[in-house]
Amino acid sequence: MKNWKGSETMGKRRVGILTGGGDCAGLNAVIRGITKSAVNNFDMEVVGFYDGFLGLIEKRFTILTFEMVSGILTQGGTILGSSNKANPFEHRVREGGQERCVDVSEECVALCEDLAMDALICVGGDGTMTIAEKLSRKGVNVIGLPKTIDKDLAETDITFGFDTARTVATEAIDRIHTTAQSHHRVMLIEVMGRNAGWLALEAGIAAGADIVLIPEIPYSIKEIIGVARRRSRFGRQFSIVVVAEGAAPVGGTQTVHRIVKDSPDPIRLGGISHRIATEIEEQTGIECRVTILGHVQRGGTPTPLDRLLATRFAVKAMELVEERCYNHMVAFQGGETVPVPIEKVAGRQRLVPLDSPLIKTARSVGTSLG
Repeated sequence: MKNWKGSETMGKRRVGILTGGGDCAGLNAVIRGITKSAVNNFDMEVVGFYDGFLGLIEKRFTILTFEMVSGILTQGGTILGSSNKANPFEHRVREGGQERCVDVSEECVALCEDLAMDALICVGGDGTMTIAEKLSRKGVNVIGLPKTIDKDLAETDITFGFDTARTVATEAIDRIHTTAQSHHRVMLIEVMGRNAGWLALEAGIAAGADIVLIPEIPYSIKEIIGVARRRSRFGRQFSIVVVAEGAAPVGGTQTVHRIVKDSPDPIRLGGISHRIATEIEEQTGIECRVTILGHVQRGGTPTPLDRLLATRFAVKAMELVEERCYNHMVAFQGGETVPVPIEKVAGRQRLVPLDSPLIKTARSVGTSLG
């Protein structure tokens, strides 16, 4: 870590970057793209904040150099670290044995001013964009970059991290398929997707799942059992069910795995597939097995698509900084990277519309949506 005020290059323009929320493949590609573009094209320095907004709050940062970002394109995770517990507007502190939330956003704004940054590039999902938008209203020049394996950010056709997660999920389903055939079981594969079912739907279609359950369409256990029994009558002694963690039954609620008290987003979903498996076994006697992919979907080497997308986002972000087009998120629309006002993204999620061509495609090939 460097004492910024003692830097010999105090006269240089600079930009900040932080990676917020959960990690995903492609974050290092973005960090590399920002740094190389800043140095190569604009003779700017890059301030990297550690652990997302927590580094901004705690004043922990470093100067990113060519050497630091060299060779990280193919690495998963983020060399800066991340945190989905940090929020400058609701920072948790412990005093006298008691925990409370305090607003430290003014201190964060002051740090950005002290560092004389042209802009703060915030890489993350809907939570990160919401915080970035709030900081913009306090005078910080922000640029958002869309990162999430859920592909649920508004105003963009795709987010980096999604393709890698979709690839991992599809391969896992493919592998489980052979086990289901061998043992004549109903196999349930639970993937991430709290409110949006893009990952479950696309991986399910790609892997030829028999049933795909997404948060946007409440499921009926009778329908699921009916599909399994119909397949059995036609000689298919197994079924593959892909379940988004946020799926819920008709008239029911999502399955909560646990509550994390020290998090801005305390509810952790998970376990819906076990609930469905139990109901299938109790009502039919068909043996079921559950695989919850969990964080394996976030890690590992990014796919070529995610590397390309992350790099394109990074270069476009630096172009927006140079053009002083602040308080926008870089979106991918119609094959192009374009700026959209971050206020149009903050607090919104892009869910699977019920008239989506993907839903039509799934039903056309006989996939049940529960």
